[in-house]
Amino acid sequence: MEKQKETKCVVWDLDETIWDGILLEMDAVKLKPGIKEIIRTLDSRGILHSIASKNDYDDAMCKLKEFGLDEYFLYPEINWNAKSVSIAKIRENLNIHPETIMFVDDNPLERDEVQSEHPEVLCVDASQYDSLLTHPCLNPRFITADSKRRRLMYLEDIERKKEEGEYQGPKKEFIASLNIQFIISQAKEEDLKRAEELTIRTNQLNATGRTYSYDDLQMFISSPKHQVIICEMKDKYGAYGKIGLALIEITADCYHLKLFLMSCRVMSLGVGSLLLSYIMKEAQKAGKKLKADFRDTGKNRMTYITFMFANFKKAESKDAGNMVLENDLSIVQDFPSYIDVIIR
Repeated sequence: MEKQKETKCVVWDLDETIWDGILLEMDAVKLKPGIKEIIRTLDSRGILHSIASKNDYDDAMCKLKEFGLDEYFLYPEINWNAKSVSIAKIRENLNIHPETIMFVDDNPLERDEVQSEHPEVLCVDASQYDSLLTHPCLNPRFITADSKRRRLMYLEDIERKKEEGEYQGPKKEFIASLNIQFIISQAKEEDLKRAEELTIRTNQLNATGRTYSYDDLQMFISSPKHQVIICEMKDKYGAYGKIGLALIEITADCYHLKLFLMSCRVMSLGVGSLLLSYIMKEAQKAGKKLKADFRDTGKNRMTYITFMFANFKKAESKDAGNMVLENDLSIVQDFPSYIDVIIR
């Protein structure tokens, strides 16, 4: 049986789940014992929270604010829609895969309805809420600085999206208005916990879907035959943290990309091409060929498109969707003038 993915977001019901009682029937609902500490602890681990509840939005948010919990819930869906519809909207807004969502609800009919529409979502009976802190899907191996800021980074992204929605003009001009700094450097020991986390959490912009452990990556940064490149990003709203990773195997005549990934949080900004352009420039400078491994995971078509736009071509096909791509480096795009690319 395939191991359950680490949970990125816990989606909560409210009545008889986060609190005892039915809000529309009794104003004096009380929080479940220990629930506030559970939500805060999971947040500190980098696990997001949202809500799928059949309730009046204003009343429910007012009650959550009264309990000091409203700030923890991103894109809450509090309405009278089917909860499967609410979860679909939350998933779309957070840009995460259903298999990384946990849904907690006291009503078995609601859990069954969600499970029927989203079989990859992990549905949990609310009666088990007090055991969530020890649940294997809610205990990441490492808790990094980026993990601790994850909710804040999403809140910053909500502000960006709001501004983008109001912006009148070309997409490039909007991106230029963000004053983006894209920083590329050789990975160091202190980067490796986040680097491992990136390989585990990143699905859509991941060339192979393969994960690498801290020990694997530590070996590669010490190897003269490999380079581990990490990139981070910041703009006028704040820091995105470390959002991209590449592993290059170096031979006498070739740079071979064994790993290439970029966080889905920056997908809409098209910055995956910046890291590729940097690697292409370095291969060209070294007088080497450039190859890249790619495996179709069913979730990473955007990565393949990024490679194709960068002039990679299929050089070799293997079994189970594995292939090797190659770039003749005849076309190497410059970095766009509206993004400040910093090489360290």
